[in-house]
Amino acid sequence: MRSIRTPLLEDMFDTVIIRFGGEIGIKAPMTRKQYERRLTTNIKAALKHYAISYSAFNRKPGRLYIKTHQTEKVAKQLSRVFGVQSVSSAIETSSNLDDMLDNSLKVANSRFVHGKSFAVRCHRVGKHHYTSQDICSRVGEHLRVSLSKLKLRVDLEHPKQTLHVEIRDEHAYVFTQIIKGPGGLPLGTQPKLVCLLKGDAESTVACWMTMKRGCPPIFVHIANSITERQENINEVKVTAQALMKWDIGFPRKLRVAQYHLDLQKITERHTSKMTALICKRLMLQTAHRIAEAENAEGIVTGDMLEEKATQTIHSLRFQDEAVKGVPVYRPLIGLSKTETAEIAKTIGLKKRLKEETKQHMPRDTMEHEETKKIERELKVEKLVEEAVKSLQTLKL
Repeated sequence: MRSIRTPLLEDMFDTVIIRFGGEIGIKAPMTRKQYERRLTTNIKAALKHYAISYSAFNRKPGRLYIKTHQTEKVAKQLSRVFGVQSVSSAIETSSNLDDMLDNSLKVANSRFVHGKSFAVRCHRVGKHHYTSQDICSRVGEHLRVSLSKLKLRVDLEHPKQTLHVEIRDEHAYVFTQIIKGPGGLPLGTQPKLVCLLKGDAESTVACWMTMKRGCPPIFVHIANSITERQENINEVKVTAQALMKWDIGFPRKLRVAQYHLDLQKITERHTSKMTALICKRLMLQTAHRIAEAENAEGIVTGDMLEEKATQTIHSLRFQDEAVKGVPVYRPLIGLSKTETAEIAKTIGLKKRLKEETKQHMPRDTMEHEETKKIERELKVEKLVEEAVKSLQTLKL
């Protein structure tokens, strides 16, 4: 049961507080300044993209304060900006005690639930004639007495609802909700990477994780053959669009390349396991060429460490031998399927992870040499060249 009093209209919230990720705060002064500037640029790009108006944009150490009457929309969209630790919709007031008491009552009257325990938390920066504990005590008592009909009770250890008061010099901000952001580093503070998307959860999560480290993605899908169905490409588009919600301000493009390769004829002559390995090496070589053309510093794949034909340590090493001069990053190699699935939910994917399949993989030098022999018969260099020439850019 909610308060029977008149709810606080959303347009009374006039400020959004953006807290920078903790990693930014521990950087050297010059680096921190660059990262905060990049994060500010990315936030402004998101506001422009979603057509959100604001009247002021104030940057303070570790914080951004945006003056807007679209606070709920701003908080939701900016919670997907890398480098943002958390976001809150708030009412701005002065750091005068009476003003803070009045506005705290307004917020609590709107948001607090009848019969639930509560606590007041205070974060304070600057010189004032009161302490943070003073504010917590005074505001808490004011709410308990003024909202007696709600039958609130104080619980400082495990409150069911919390009112926050953030004081910075002569200003104060009152709020109840803290929306968690992705944290990490601002996108664009690190070099670009080619992200190989397959339309599955694994490759999408791998790309997202490198984006979280500040690397702008170059989305690339490489079709395995001329017979790949359009619906597979459509699945890749869906995952790319999900990722693009996290990189507003950067190119919204998907690059698609295709081999002139008849996989059916290959599998008729060789095992499916061998065919899979050949395709993986061919894909990496094509991605290598794209990375060089785009001045990218590496390739990202969704490989996990499994007893799967192409995802054992032995197999991954052999795949990497096909590309020299550019690193292949596999962010999922240290994660379990459960951990990967949780990140997929964060991104907004509804796809399930692929089931692990245990298959034998060629393990000795002689079998690897046989694989290379098959590649020479297929004229891999020509296939890579054709794939690069077939590259198409889809705007999403």
